[in-house]
Amino acid sequence: MTFEGGVPVPPGPHDIGHALQHLRSRWGWFAAFGATTMFLGFVSLGLAGVATLASVFLIAIFVIIVGGLDISLALHAHRWTSRLLAASVGLLYIVAGAFALANPESGAVGLTLVLGAALLATGVLRIAVATRLPEGPKWQVALAGVVTTLLGVLIIAGWPENSAYVLGIFLGIDMLIYGSTWLSFALFLRRRAPRQL
Repeated sequence: MTFEGGVPVPPGPHDIGHALQHLRSRWGWFAAFGATTMFLGFVSLGLAGVATLASVFLIAIFVIIVGGLDISLALHAHRWTSRLLAASVGLLYIVAGAFALANPESGAVGLTLVLGAALLATGVLRIAVATRLPEGPKWQVALAGVVTTLLGVLIIAGWPENSAYVLGIFLGIDMLIYGSTWLSFALFLRRRAPRQL
């Protein structure tokens, strides 16, 4: 066994080619995962209302967990002002998460507005960054900013009527992109002969 800086390094090659060769035998698992994720993305798009409610439930559960963690951190804070602030934030998270669980339709309305506002702000920021880039992918960054801004404007303009399906559509699109990425990776592994890795 060799050592680097006093740390043992296991024997064997450590380059990307050997890693890909090792993964190549598992390309079917990656393909199955990608295809399943894409299928669930199509289901989410087809059942956008159900997917929206599922998104609200999942986000609400995460928010409640974070609130509980904030309160537990508050118990270990050294100053009472830090304790009060962390406990207040944690309690607010728990109340907001519980409200979303009890009223998922109202939770979807609030989350849709937050999503629209976040996309609008992100798009404007990307456009501002693109104007300051000296060279490189300036127009790509600007185009991404324009598209993101338009998405934010469309969501806000259709709010609150679109709250029943927007989160589900975004979830479906995200799952399609994520699944297609894994499927592409699996096909990349399958096409590579061992000698090319």
